[in-house]
Amino acid sequence: MSQPTQRQAWRRTDDHTKGTPKVKLVTEDLPLPLHPTFVLIKVHAVALNYRDANIANGGNPWPVTPNGIPGNDAAGTGGVSTFALKLARASGLRVILTSSSDEKLEQIKKQFGKPEIQTVNYKTHPEWHKEVLRLTNGVGVDLIVENGGSSSLVQSMECTRRGGIVSQVGYLGGPKSEHLKEFVSTIIDRRLNVRGINAGSKDDQDELMAAISATQMTFEDILDSTWSFDKADEAIAYVWQGKQVGKVIVKLDD
Repeated sequence: MSQPTQRQAWRRTDDHTKGTPKVKLVTEDLPLPLHPTFVLIKVHAVALNYRDANIANGGNPWPVTPNGIPGNDAAGTGGVSTFALKLARASGLRVILTSSSDEKLEQIKKQFGKPEIQTVNYKTHPEWHKEVLRLTNGVGVDLIVENGGSSSLVQSMECTRRGGIVSQVGYLGGPKSEHLKEFVSTIIDRRLNVRGINAGSKDDQDELMAAISATQMTFEDILDSTWSFDKADEAIAYVWQGKQVGKVIVKLDD
């Protein structure tokens, strides 16, 4: 393969005004010559996450690289939740899934079949944690994958069993400190382990790959849609609107 001298990339405009483009396609010169220890990799496709759309729309809670490339910054709906669902099912766990869309919940239930996934619509059940407690006979769940952030964290804690684990992976609800008034009393009362989840270690990755291999897990059922590179801006808007159920893929080659 001949060494390229330029690349195309979608960069954020950092213009967060409603209705303005959030990314733009640019052509850039590559820093040449490449260092002798550099490795040139041909990437087939990338996955868009909510964080990419959130950063592009100015919703990220911490600083990022100005005019960065989506997918390169920070480290949190659809893809994280459905991947966690796959792992839980492969481990033989009973799953209770929450969403604001009955349509999405029904789609997931039909897609994954038996044993049936129990679901709660947190939009029609504002006190959704009480519904989770009802489904678990008042005990609560062993483990919660929490991606709402401060707006839903305490409710997640309240429906976790005593001594259980809350894994915080996202902040979809934005920074709302007023929702955290009961945090300290709840974590003490329920003796919870609340932990932040970011990128794992190499050992974590090795264990994940071993689990996927042992269970012969496939992922076609958690792919929402595939977009061509020239429509990456539309894909980001699609994710921002919350239309996806699963991972959104952008192909980088033909």
